[in-house]
Amino acid sequence: MSQREGYLYLDHRASPGLPEDMARRMGALPGSRLTELATLTCCHCKTVVVKNPYRQRERASCPKCSFKYLCDICAAKTREPDYVHMPLEAVIQRERGG
Repeated sequence: MSQREGYLYLDHRASPGLPEDMARRMGALPGSRLTELATLTCCHCKTVVVKNPYRQRERASCPKCSFKYLCDICAAKTREPDYVHMPLEAVIQRERGG
């Protein structure tokens, strides 16, 4: 598992489980009570996303952050003409006055 990868463990043994349509969208087996799903963390905003097993588009990465994963929203922001590279750590540092 690389630095920005993880997993989400869902335990629905004490409930009816995930709705069938939601389970299919996330790549889980419909009706399953235990599910483990792969996740990625964006290097800019620290949002954790569940990996879509059916995704065909290439996932974005930031060359200024050692090519770590970028979520789709941050990747779109990097293509804006007035974009300034500002990962979350830099925003926090700036807010603290450091």
